[in-house]
Amino acid sequence: MVGRVEDEAKPPLTDDPAGLIENLPYRIELWAEADGAAVERVLARAFSMPLARAIFRAARSEHPNRRITLRRGARVIADSTE
Repeated sequence: MVGRVEDEAKPPLTDDPAGLIENLPYRIELWAEADGAAVERVLARAFSMPLARAIFRAARSEHPNRRITLRRGARVIADSTE
């Protein structure tokens, strides 16, 4: 009887070797709490505007007292402080 050998060279599902995540046009950013002068981290990236807006709304409810921005490139589409 021959057993099946799993392919150990297969990368984990979270790997992004081609940098495809970085190529998604929309990003939702959480700004630094202390001074709000810099982006603390990118919460998400999205391919479409409707998805990006849904993520932006969810981020605002998760972080009600923080600045959240939705951008496409350098253009700010939505800002939670406005």
